[in-house]
Amino acid sequence: MIAKTALVTGAASGLGYELALLLIKDNYNLVLVDKDAPKLEEVKTLFNKDFKNDIHLLVKDLSQPNIAQEIYDEVAHLSIDVLVNNAGFGLFGTFAKTDWKRESDMLHLHILTTTHLTKLVLPSMIAKKSGKILNISSLAAFQPGPLMSMYYASKSYILSFSEAIANELKGTGVTVTALCPGPTKTLFQETVSSDCSENKISFNMACPVQVAAYGYNAMKKGKTVAIPGAFNKFLSTIPRFVPRNMATRIVRNIQEKNREV
Repeated sequence: MIAKTALVTGAASGLGYELALLLIKDNYNLVLVDKDAPKLEEVKTLFNKDFKNDIHLLVKDLSQPNIAQEIYDEVAHLSIDVLVNNAGFGLFGTFAKTDWKRESDMLHLHILTTTHLTKLVLPSMIAKKSGKILNISSLAAFQPGPLMSMYYASKSYILSFSEAIANELKGTGVTVTALCPGPTKTLFQETVSSDCSENKISFNMACPVQVAAYGYNAMKKGKTVAIPGAFNKFLSTIPRFVPRNMATRIVRNIQEKNREV
């Protein structure tokens, strides 16, 4: 059987690494994208010990303008069968005081790069009548998030965008899945706040291996929205039943408790 090809962003660690591992176990060739060159090389070396599949590494900063086109141009000779838009980071603090450059990078990464990469690979998937796209959103997508306002808003965009195009693509053979995990034990927290990288509220902290497996299975089934964990599913419904200002206050209280020194 001829191996298909999957492109995974943010593949050097965390959910990206776990999803790449699941893909190569399913006999996919890989295009792994990350800005951390040494870790990408480590991943390739590790995978090469057990698998003979082709692995292409692209060292790219996905927060930069027009980076999606640059990536696509380098893999245009390949047929991308699976796209995993995983790369992302968070930023903690009040909007009036947080660093705009950092926020701009986050918006470019979460919104522009995710959207543009999706747009670039879709035509060939539709032409083949086959393809899968997995966009990593978050439980944060379901409500506003004081003290992480831009992160929550950008993840809401990913969820809404994914649901909309999933509907547009019905009957084409192409599916889009938005994975919406809650807090997950990855390096993500280290990028949120330099002062306090560990969540103080950790009872709902998920294992990245389990989250990746849940999202991967949902993608294979063509499920549009995937929320791992019964408690997270419950939390995602809270904004439907309580006033939005109350849900927003609850989120702020959790954020303050998580980050208090």
